[in-house]
Amino acid sequence: MPDAFMPLPSPVGLLTLVARGPKLAAILWEDDRPNRVRLGELEQRHDHPMLQRTAAQLQEYFAGQRQVFDLALDFAGTDFQVQVWQALLTIPFGETRSYLDIATQLGNPKAVRAVGAANGRNPISIIAPCHRVIGSSGSLTGFAGGLAAKQYLLNLERRDLLSFQ
Repeated sequence: MPDAFMPLPSPVGLLTLVARGPKLAAILWEDDRPNRVRLGELEQRHDHPMLQRTAAQLQEYFAGQRQVFDLALDFAGTDFQVQVWQALLTIPFGETRSYLDIATQLGNPKAVRAVGAANGRNPISIIAPCHRVIGSSGSLTGFAGGLAAKQYLLNLERRDLLSFQ
């Protein structure tokens, strides 16, 4: 059975939401690198409940009405990649972590480069907030959606964090 997908216009460009069965499997960027996220056959389905729920929550996020997502996720990757992607879910809204912080959280501070590589292959951008991972110097580093999108998301969260307080 093919995975379901649905395009979603957003302030950071056209996103493609992908569901595998009842779970969210990917959020792809408009100019995403081919094969950054491995997917099977896709079928466009605007009526898929997970895609509708994801679209609604992302629209709330972009409107400043949501800080936490409540979606069932289907991370497909190596054990290490899944550990990194799960660690991304622990970064609070409006905060950032370095690649070293994530590697240390996983119990292997020497795995900074491996964390960076796994972060770059995060299939569920925004929901698993890889945009919240920055260089140790505080600089923005590579992002599948581009550095302008990363900066937009960080600014959105910082602004919205102040309005929620």
